[in-house]
Amino acid sequence: MKRRTLLASALVLTAGLFAAPAFAAFPEKPVTVICPWTAGGGTDVLLRALSKEAEKFLGQTINVVNQTGGAGAIGHNAIRTARPDGYTVGMITFELNSLPPQGLVPFTWKDFDPLMRINSDPAALTVKADAPYSTVRGFMDYAKAHPGEITIGNSAPGSVWHIAAGLAAEKTGVTVKHVPFDGAQPAVTALVGGHIKAVAVSVAEVRSQVQAKNLKILGVMSSERDKIFPDVPTFKEQGVDVQFYTWRGLALPKGVPAANKAKILDAYKKAFETKDFQEFAAKASLNLSYQDSAEFAKFLDQNFKDVSAVMKNLGLAKK
Repeated sequence: MKRRTLLASALVLTAGLFAAPAFAAFPEKPVTVICPWTAGGGTDVLLRALSKEAEKFLGQTINVVNQTGGAGAIGHNAIRTARPDGYTVGMITFELNSLPPQGLVPFTWKDFDPLMRINSDPAALTVKADAPYSTVRGFMDYAKAHPGEITIGNSAPGSVWHIAAGLAAEKTGVTVKHVPFDGAQPAVTALVGGHIKAVAVSVAEVRSQVQAKNLKILGVMSSERDKIFPDVPTFKEQGVDVQFYTWRGLALPKGVPAANKAKILDAYKKAFETKDFQEFAAKASLNLSYQDSAEFAKFLDQNFKDVSAVMKNLGLAKK
């Protein structure tokens, strides 16, 4: 009897040696979120505010890292090639759908795992406060009367704001010179300094300078007026039928375990719904436009097709 008891004990101890190890619950260390654009721009500001709220639900620090360059290509590629363990998330932007048609990157949105869309913002044609025009039509008339003088800054060749400016010029029949910058914020800074004549970026990215009376918005490329600047008419109200939006969302590299993905998504979804984030977005003039993973994937697919067609018409797509 004693021998049987000793044998049973030995078997239990031996089984314990070969049992699967207990893994710590995800996440057990800080999470990194990659931003493909410069600090201070609309994408960066939005991501930092959302991640700050998400930390409360994830139970870990979330570090936002800016990996810029290549019109967003470097940051997006860093997201795509990150280790698929859930510890690296990324904010994908409109440029993920505008870079492939130009043949500038070897990937498309399908090489990412979309988590959620956060917002969409229309372009706002903005100039210096002392510019000799106060309407879209006035700006375009000036451009026609001063060929070669108008320079419009954008956040890199083929970027969303380059396409927005190109559409506006095409619809009004004027010729402008497009000046690329590494993000919208440097372009806005150049406008304030008088180095360029205009930008066509989001309202959020010019809001503080407009409120400081350094810049003024001539029109927004949306179906409705902006809530922060309700006195600014839309392009359509001024006789120019142009609507154009950028968008931002979160994505993971392909292959992240479902359980880890679910925890990241849950934390950011709850963060999105917090009163603090909603109020922040409203004050920052960021138009929130949530889509879940499935809806976001469908949106990305259609947006890619639409953007490719627009870029082809503007001569920006690779032949």
